Formats: sequence, C-alpha cells, structure tokens
Amino acid sequence: MLHLWTSHIHPVPLPEGHPFPAAKYAPLVERLLALDLVRDTHLHQSEPAPLEWIHRVHDAGYVARVLGGALTGAEVRVLGLPWSPQLVTRARAALFGTVMASRAALAHGIAGNLAGGSHHAFRDRAEAYCLFNDLAVAIALLREEQRVRRPFVLDLDVHQGNGTAAIFADDPDVFTYSIHSERNYPARKERSSLDVALPDGCRDEEYLAALDATVPQALDRHAPDFVLYQAGVDALEQDRFGRLALTHDGLAARDARVFRWLEARGLPVVVTLGGGYGRPLEHSVEAHVNVWREAVASLGRRAARTDCKLD
Repeated sequence: MLHLWTSHIHPVPLPEGHPFPAAKYAPLVERLLALDLVRDTHLHQSEPAPLEWIHRVHDAGYVARVLGGALTGAEVRVLGLPWSPQLVTRARAALFGTVMASRAALAHGIAGNLAGGSHHAFRDRAEAYCLFNDLAVAIALLREEQRVRRPFVLDLDVHQGNGTAAIFADDPDVFTYSIHSERNYPARKERSSLDVALPDGCRDEEYLAALDATVPQALDRHAPDFVLYQAGVDALEQDRFGRLALTHDGLAARDARVFRWLEARGLPVVVTLGGGYGRPLEHSVEAHVNVWREAVASLGRRAARTDCKLD
C-alpha cells in the first residue's frame, strides 16, 4: 500500500485572492481516501522538520532570518508569500514529509509527499513560494545515512527547478533533469544536468515525445540508485501559470511512462506534489489524483513481480 505524508493540517494565512493554491491540499487528501488510493493507516501527518536537517543544505544566516521573521522586503517579494510563523511551520512540515517519504520509498519502492517539491529554494534565498528545498535536504540526509549514492531528480513541473539545479551544480553524483516551459518562470534559468525547454502551447504529443527522447537515456547514463519525482501538474492547459497545453490524458500518460521506466530499472522513487494552479482548482486536484493513481498501479506491478520471483 502507498505511504503518503500530508501537511494540510498546517494552514498558512494568506490575503484574500492570493494565487497560492492552498485550497487544493485538503480536498486532495479527501479524494485519495475516498478512492482508496491511500488508507488512514498509511496517511501520515507531517511535523516540523528538525533544524539540523535544514542546516544540511541551507545557509545558517538565511535560516536564522527565516525563523526570526527578518527577511527583507525584497526577499519577501521574491518569495511571493507573506512571512508568518505558520508559513515557517508549514515549510518545515513539507520538508519533513519529503524526507520521511524518501525513507519509506527505499523500503517499499514508492512513497510520496502530498506537499513539497520546493525546487525554487536556493541555499541562501527563497523564491516563488519555496522557503526550503526539501528535495535537496532529502538527498543530503539519505547520502549522509549512506542509503543513497547517485540520486536522480526528475523534475516535470512546468517551471525549471532552478534552486535544485544550482545547489547540485558542482556535484556529478546528483543528476538534475528538468523539462519545462522555455518562456516561463524563472526568466534566468540555472543549468541542470539536462534541461529540456518546451515552447508555449506545447501539447500532449510533443511533450510525450520529448520525454521519450530524453528520460530513459538520462536514467541509463547516470545509473541512479534513487529517484525524486517532482510531479507538478502545472503543464495543464487550464493552469494559470503554465503556458503549456497538456490534457489530463496527456499528464496521465506522462506519469504512466515515468513509473514504467522506474519499474523496469528497479528504482525506488519518492514523489513530491509540485505545482498546480488550475482554473478552476479542481483541475489541479484531479491531475494530482491521477499521479497517485499511477503510483498505486506501479506498486501493484512491483509487488506482483516480487511474488513471482519468490515463487
């Protein structure tokens, strides 16, 4: 059964009309439970991550400013969220979820976080709703624990994972893959291990062809022992920040491909929620549900293979 971590019990106060999709998290949990894609016994509440975890990646001065509410006005504008103690708690909880789900994925093959994927956070600064880079912290801890040697970040959010790319720019043991909208945020891209930039209005066929041409080869070239799948759904045509034009069927085909590729290589994978800013927001919720539907199907296939081998 799929193990998932959730942070939706840690609300963040936002001004009316703010574009951050805080309203999607609780309905997503409800949908997953109603569809029996996760059970109560396998749905875990995230708690604020220890500061020692955060310091594995982030600059101590930056962390102190975040905790103390001492970010400058310019830093808050770049973050795009008003600072509050609740915001810090939520960011720490999202990070906790990714770390715990990563450990569970190593044990069970697949696990996930119903938050996280804060790929715009740099070592010393926040960007675009991202305070702490949970992907980078999970990698740092797993390597320190000697559970992982050659992680692979598979970032399929519509925005380039610039913070993650910058953090691991000089680390050849970490592969950062990003397929994203070429003209979308951030205006100044970092250099990932492999960047695949797509034009505005890109549709299902072109998107899937780009994946087919690049992901399997990148996996084989790096030969990872662990994958972090940033499964953002903001490539949907209905997404307010996306600039691409994928359908729900196209995104489901994306997820099916990803899980099949990882199964074939016997790779454990942790899945993070990533972006989704649909209009209406139900489009994003449904697309997120489809990610976990494919994850559950993949877990079933993995279990069936294990049973056959044992027989």
